[in-house]
Amino acid sequence: MACLHRRDLGMLVLRVGTGAVLAAHGAQKLFGWFGGGGLEPTAQAMEAMGFRPGRPSAAAAGLGEAGGGALLALGLATPVAGAAAAGAMAGAVSVHVPAGFFNQAGGFEYPAFLGFTAASIGIAGAGRYSLDHATGHRFDQPWVVAVAFLGSALAAAAVIGRRAQAQLDKQAADAAGE
Repeated sequence: MACLHRRDLGMLVLRVGTGAVLAAHGAQKLFGWFGGGGLEPTAQAMEAMGFRPGRPSAAAAGLGEAGGGALLALGLATPVAGAAAAGAMAGAVSVHVPAGFFNQAGGFEYPAFLGFTAASIGIAGAGRYSLDHATGHRFDQPWVVAVAFLGSALAAAAVIGRRAQAQLDKQAADAAGE
């Protein structure tokens, strides 16, 4: 029994820590909190990175991070929260891939770590010290895990694919203009 409580306590710490980091990043994008730019500057940055249209892309990234992070921290609808955060981080990874793996060179290490952690929590479940447990796992059913992660994977693939195509189109237009 003590082992079960240790695991649940560990999940609580992991959920709250990961969720707080994700929620803070999302709040930067959405509201300009914690030194972030807010929605309009984030939309402009998203456009510059090839995510079009910029405003809906910025809102989706911010909501995936802030909403997914807050829900992870609370342990509520944990599969949906983990899938949403992981999907948002997949988009971030796609931006950082050209710089390689390590964060100090601008690589994808950090968003990949957050994404894998959020996905792991979403798959494993929130544990005993969570709102999912308090609500009888109403929002944490096996079918929710499958649907949430499938939906997130399809959405992330579409967004990343659309961005990649936009970059190819820009390169072709630049080459034709030279």
